[in-house]
Amino acid sequence: MNEYSSGNRPVFNRIRRMARKILPESIRQCLLKVLRATRRPSVGGIRFDDLRRLTPLSSSWGVDRGIAVDRYYIEKFLKLNASDIKGDVLEFGDNFYTQKFGGERVSRSEILDTAEDNPNCTIVADLSTADHIQTASFDCIICTQTLQLIPDLNAALNTLFRILKPGGILLATVPGISQIYRDDQHGWKDYWRFTTYSAEKLLEPFFMQSDISIKTYGNVLIATAFLYGFCAEELTEEEFEFTDIDYQVLISFRVHKNSN
Repeated sequence: MNEYSSGNRPVFNRIRRMARKILPESIRQCLLKVLRATRRPSVGGIRFDDLRRLTPLSSSWGVDRGIAVDRYYIEKFLKLNASDIKGDVLEFGDNFYTQKFGGERVSRSEILDTAEDNPNCTIVADLSTADHIQTASFDCIICTQTLQLIPDLNAALNTLFRILKPGGILLATVPGISQIYRDDQHGWKDYWRFTTYSAEKLLEPFFMQSDISIKTYGNVLIATAFLYGFCAEELTEEEFEFTDIDYQVLISFRVHKNSN
C-alpha cells in the first residue's frame, strides 16, 4: 500500500498538480519537506524495507559502518564549549577530546581509567572511590558517556565536584535512548539511562542550579537510526539538528563550580 490511502490519493494528486502550476519551485520544495516530515501513513501503509528485522544493522553503535550517531552530538557539544577546555584537564579512557578541542590552551592533560592495562592512563581510579586524587586539581573535566557505568552516581559526582578547581568546568554527556553497553573484559556494566530531569536531580546536590546548563539532542528518526546501528554518515545535518525533547538520545551538561 502507498503511504496515502486510496481514497485520499486523487485529492492529493490534484493538489500537487495545482501547486506545480501556481507555486515557485523553492516554495514547493519547502512544502514537500513539511509534508514528508509530518505525514501519517495509513495503518498497513508503512514500508519497513530493510528495517523489518529482529536484529540491528550493527550491534556496536554503527562504529563498524562509520561514526556512531551519538558522537555527532558529543562533538558538537564539546566544540561549542571548546573555550572551557584549558589549563589542567582530566578526561576518561584517553585524551582525544582534550587534544582535539583544547589544543594549546591545555597545560596539563591527565587520563583516568579503572584499568591498569591502559598504557596512556595517568590516574588509575574508580571515580566513586577516588580519595587519592587531590582536591581542586582540574580546571576542566571532560566526562563523556561514562557516568552510566558507575553504580554509585552520588559518590562519582561528589568526586567530580571535589577535584574541580573553584571556577572549573565539568563537560559531561550521558545516554538517553541507547543500546546497552557490555564490556566483559573490563567488567564494566551499564547501569543507567538519563533524561534532562534525572540529570538535573543528579547535579543539584553538588552544584548551584544557576551554574548548571543541560541540553538534550535527538528526535524519533535519530533515536531509531541509533538503535538500528546506522552511522552518522547515513543521516543528514538537517535530520540531526531537529530536536524533539520527547526523544532524548543524548543529554549534555556544562556545569560551573562556583568559586565562592
